Amino acid sequence: MDFFARRVARALYVRRQYVEKQDTNAYRLINGESDLLPGLIVDKYADYLVVQFHTRGIERWKNDIIDALERTMGPRGIYERSDIPVRHFDALQPVSGLLRGQVPDIIEIKENGLKFLVDVKEGQKTGFFLDQRDKRFAFMKYAREKHVLNCFSYTGGFSVYAMAGGAKRVISVDSSNRALDLARENIVLNGFDASLCEFICEDVKKYLKGAGELFEAIILDPPAFIKDRRKKYEGLAGYKSINGMALRHLVPGGILLSCSCSAHLSLNDFRYLLSEVGAKAHRTMAILEEYTHGIDHPQLVPFTEGEYLKAIFLKDGF
Repeated sequence: MDFFARRVARALYVRRQYVEKQDTNAYRLINGESDLLPGLIVDKYADYLVVQFHTRGIERWKNDIIDALERTMGPRGIYERSDIPVRHFDALQPVSGLLRGQVPDIIEIKENGLKFLVDVKEGQKTGFFLDQRDKRFAFMKYAREKHVLNCFSYTGGFSVYAMAGGAKRVISVDSSNRALDLARENIVLNGFDASLCEFICEDVKKYLKGAGELFEAIILDPPAFIKDRRKKYEGLAGYKSINGMALRHLVPGGILLSCSCSAHLSLNDFRYLLSEVGAKAHRTMAILEEYTHGIDHPQLVPFTEGEYLKAIFLKDGF
């Protein structure tokens, strides 16, 4: 257990130095290989921990790891969300449930001073997309007095930040009614006027095909379209399609934040893809900012396989 406690303590030091000081109490504590604990994910949500064991090797040490987390972090509860497809490669069954203490169905967290409700038991991943924290914060400056469309909005992370940045109206589109209910609650939780927000439960592609209005800022944060390298070209077509449709709804001079969490799509390839989409739409697009992983999702220099997240802020008509 001492071995794992030392690894956890080292990871915690980085997060406390660079993340908690940002008025934040939710972050990735252990990021697998890059925190020298391959196959292990630990996310901290306020006083609770959510863990994922991806491989048979790390699963063998589960009890020692949980003991180390308890000793180092002192959480009120630890919940497991190892209900992930990757476990099938090691002939492991999906597992979820309470491991230690008590964990409520919904946890309130704080991120950059804003509040969010997180469904750690039934939500996507471990409940919240912690890796987009810095991108959400960066988007605030582009939202002021803007009509904003948040596609694949999930529980409204970008929508809350848009309102915090002074957006005049925000439309959130997602295929999950439950996620949109939480998005609405998150808007109210932060004291914003819910009448300035609209929540639409629909497939994003279908919505964009039928939408008749234009937006001054659009966020595209879709699920990974390339989950298997053998389906790369099919996924590339998906990214081209969704970004092309978004550009058709972007006003001249507008802002597009386009994201990809596909590990099989490099940043350079993603940039080239967006170049093709812009050319086809007869738009002159300029990159204002580029982001990859956040501080709490470190990447070992030689571990290039750990690269996955890309977020590019684009301005039309530069």
